Amino acid sequence: MKNHHHHWHTLTANEVAKNLETNHQTGLNAAQVAERTARHGPNALHEKRRRSPWRMLLDQFTEFMIIVLIVAAIISGFVGDIGDTIFIIVIVILNAAVGFVQEFRAERAMAALKRMSEASARVLRDGQVETVNASELVPGDVVLLEAGNVVPADFRLVEAAQLRIDESALTGESVAVEKQIHPLSVVDAPLGDKTCLAYKGTIVTYGRGRGLVIATGMQSELGKIATLLSEGDDSKTPLQKRLAGFGKWISLAALTICVLVFIIGITRGEPLLLMFMTSVSLAVAAIPSALPAVVTISLALGAHKMVKQHALIQSLPAVETLGSVTFICSDKTGTLTQNKMHVTTLSADGELCTTWQDEKTLIENKGNPWVTLFHALALSNDAHLDNHGKIQGEPTEAAFLRVAKDAGWDKVILEHDAPRLKELAFDSERKRMTTFHRTADGVIAYTKGSPEALVSQCENMLTSSGEQAIDQAVLLQQAEAMAANGLRVLAFAYRHWKTLPDGELPDELERDLIFLGFAGLIDPPRSEAKEAVSLCKSAGITPVMITGDHPATARAIAYQLGILADSDGRVMTGAELANLDEKTFEAEVELVRVYARVDPAQKIKIVRALQDKGEIVAMTGDGVNDAPALKAADIGIAMGKGGTDVAREAARMVLLDDNFATIVHAVRYGRRLYDNIRKFVRYAVTTNSAEVLTIFLAPFLGLPIPLLPTHILWINLVTDGLPALALTAEPAERGVMRRPPRPPQESLFSHGMWQHMIWVGLLMAGLTLFAQAWAYHTGSSHWQTMAFTVLTLSQLAHVMAIRSEKESLFSIGILSNLPLAAAVIVTFMLQMATIYVPAFNTIFKTEPLSMNELIVCIALSSVVFIAVEIEKWLVRHGWLYRTQRI
Repeated sequence: MKNHHHHWHTLTANEVAKNLETNHQTGLNAAQVAERTARHGPNALHEKRRRSPWRMLLDQFTEFMIIVLIVAAIISGFVGDIGDTIFIIVIVILNAAVGFVQEFRAERAMAALKRMSEASARVLRDGQVETVNASELVPGDVVLLEAGNVVPADFRLVEAAQLRIDESALTGESVAVEKQIHPLSVVDAPLGDKTCLAYKGTIVTYGRGRGLVIATGMQSELGKIATLLSEGDDSKTPLQKRLAGFGKWISLAALTICVLVFIIGITRGEPLLLMFMTSVSLAVAAIPSALPAVVTISLALGAHKMVKQHALIQSLPAVETLGSVTFICSDKTGTLTQNKMHVTTLSADGELCTTWQDEKTLIENKGNPWVTLFHALALSNDAHLDNHGKIQGEPTEAAFLRVAKDAGWDKVILEHDAPRLKELAFDSERKRMTTFHRTADGVIAYTKGSPEALVSQCENMLTSSGEQAIDQAVLLQQAEAMAANGLRVLAFAYRHWKTLPDGELPDELERDLIFLGFAGLIDPPRSEAKEAVSLCKSAGITPVMITGDHPATARAIAYQLGILADSDGRVMTGAELANLDEKTFEAEVELVRVYARVDPAQKIKIVRALQDKGEIVAMTGDGVNDAPALKAADIGIAMGKGGTDVAREAARMVLLDDNFATIVHAVRYGRRLYDNIRKFVRYAVTTNSAEVLTIFLAPFLGLPIPLLPTHILWINLVTDGLPALALTAEPAERGVMRRPPRPPQESLFSHGMWQHMIWVGLLMAGLTLFAQAWAYHTGSSHWQTMAFTVLTLSQLAHVMAIRSEKESLFSIGILSNLPLAAAVIVTFMLQMATIYVPAFNTIFKTEPLSMNELIVCIALSSVVFIAVEIEKWLVRHGWLYRTQRI
């Protein structure tokens, strides 16, 4: 059996049967089926070997930050702080659980894709029709198709009677494809143009057919998508990459400094056990163990709030990823458009109408041409109203019936007055269909078809003044002008007969027609999509349309939505893309806004080319054809209502209302979330570095070790606990949606953050050592308690000051983040308890401070707040950190 791969559409039915060594009249025999089943395997989608759930779970504990935290927990338990050990272990387990759930969910995408192919098929074998499981089909089988069937394999059609197949899940085309059996001359025709082929996973919407199986399982077009999906890598989100780098950096730096502290202490003659415990405590404190908790809680809160905005997050880091998206590559059909054909333009008697009001006016004023056109729209039509008044039928026919119904013409009444007697079915050669109806004075035939095929059969047109001769060139120019606006144009005509003609060929019956007019259809944009595109642009995000539809349609929709600035803007087709090498395409990819007639592999090529240019890419879609690109993108966004299971499982976010505008709300949450994580990192690194610097610098100033291990662990617990977690509730910064996305290469410490952490950490350490030195040299035995108190309170002052990167605390409101205000008050009271509660004095080796000493501690701590407010004032006036984003 020979294999022509993608060229089956160029062969005749007999040539295909010969190459497949089959007979399309009788089908395969039992021996042939058995042999081919052994050779090709079942008609099912294969899965690559997956890791077991246990392996997935264990892999969650292999990241560097997690390993360091586990070691810190063990050491913390060794020095006697069981509470800190339990806290760290809980955080590690929580982080692993979240990661496991995300990965396990992602693996379900292939299972959803397999479910699409679970169906039965009517097959012709040994001359007998039998029903078999679709998985039992083999190349060469003869399969029968009828309306409602899911196509069970890839076919070369050998019989097609008014056969129409919905291929939107594969190609993005919203209009069902009219199939035919004749070979095509174009070898490299796009998938959607191979009208003599039918594809696995698509749906028969009308008519019937017979086909020869040319590909099964993973060799089918659906199988190729499955291959792309299974081979895709789940790349880390920008947040995960930044935090992984941050975790390694801070952990190694902290461990290095702690070793130096231990060596310096031993060199100065400090007790070995004291220095060991101090160094270990510093290591535990310096590593921001609360970071995974803060990130997880921030993401979970964001995800919870986004559900209320109709966005379901399936992978928590996706919340933050949206905040850094620079390109949104959106499928057209069902995402930016309604995936529902509508008649938007009608033409008759030399007039155009585009709204119901126009229709009503033209009908009332112009009379007969419009009445006859609406009769043709309603009667030359196989769509119908069900018992609930809903229109059922093929999308194009349903659109014609809908516009006639809206104009006041009831098909039931019209059919009663003019019952259908006969029809000439559409075929791809004539590109026309005709229905014959009885009238009071004979028979009227209504014909509809492509403008080129129908106008050529007309000599006159119906006008309000009667029949007039037509200029075919003028009418065709009018049709071309409508098509240039992205409309699918069909022409209508009629002819009177005295009696029902019989025995004549279609070409004879469809001659000498009287032209009525044109109907222009389009899959219209969603009403809210234009505003959403505009908001994306204002937020510095570039929207890109990627569709399998026609270039003219894609251009028209993109222009209406504002994706293209000009009505004749550039549209790159899949054929053009295929002819570009990788380097040439990457040079252009950031400039192209619309792609048309692309296949699934090309969607991935577009996404990856943008990623190679350093962009953070979101991909929206709803079809099976979108799934590999959804998985390859930094964040895949699927439609929850109209989308397929495969798309939803491959995506990291699902729009429950299928509303493109919901993405804008999600972007706002993502930006706010990343800002809050930066605030936590700013806070945690600054305060932890202050602790390390305080102990590291004390010996060089001739001072004893200022803090005990219990002090260090206490500060780490109370300041990295409630106040840090409360930062996740911080409201969004002003203008969060009027600034560009973060550059993908941007460091977590950009915009003056690392400078802030250094000088504020030094300031805190300096104030702490000043308090210690003042008390120590004045003979006070409270020097260690004062150092302990200043360091703790200065961290509380710091967390209040950094609630905004540049706005004053007093302008945003002290109580605008009530959880943080409450956390600061509680932490302050706990710190006072360590000083003034006798039982805590014993545990923490502290002594009650006098009122003057407490005032000194509070005053010194307040310096941090004042200094950071001055820094923000300088930033607001452009005198500091000039690269700060607006």
